[in-house]
Amino acid sequence: MRDGSIEVAPRRYRENYGRYFEEFVEGDVYEHRPGRTITDADNVWFTLLTMNTHPAHFDYAFAAKTEFKKPLVCSPLTVAIMVGMSVSDVSQKAVANLGWQDIKLVHPLFPGDTLYAESEVVEKRESKSRPEQGVVTIRTIGKNQDGVVCCTFLRTMLIWKKGFGPMDD
Repeated sequence: MRDGSIEVAPRRYRENYGRYFEEFVEGDVYEHRPGRTITDADNVWFTLLTMNTHPAHFDYAFAAKTEFKKPLVCSPLTVAIMVGMSVSDVSQKAVANLGWQDIKLVHPLFPGDTLYAESEVVEKRESKSRPEQGVVTIRTIGKNQDGVVCCTFLRTMLIWKKGFGPMDD
């Protein structure tokens, strides 16, 4: 292995991505990089794509009358970006997402803010019905460019064990 890659043939390397069930350790924290600056276009497109018609996300005149005085980033976009940022670290080898719990939006994000995320492994266990897989739960925390926590959630995934699944092809 060289630089996180695996040698698949002499002098030929493939990026190694994600983790197998056995590689998760409770208490480990993965910092997801790079961060992501959320643009106005991202926010408006996501808002319209998801049919979220609250004007605080895309109507500048309306948003100016709110306590924030400017448009807010649509909160499901915050969660979606945080999930996406975590994929290469925690769910690239997942069979399925089993659920999200305890989503908290504790500080607003605005277009132009940069979102950073990190995930801590809070629990792992063998699957009771699938011996080739395990269940991993992580806590993901999103922070803005100033280090202020904006969003947190728990996410549970079914993860392949080493030697199983389509990941080794």
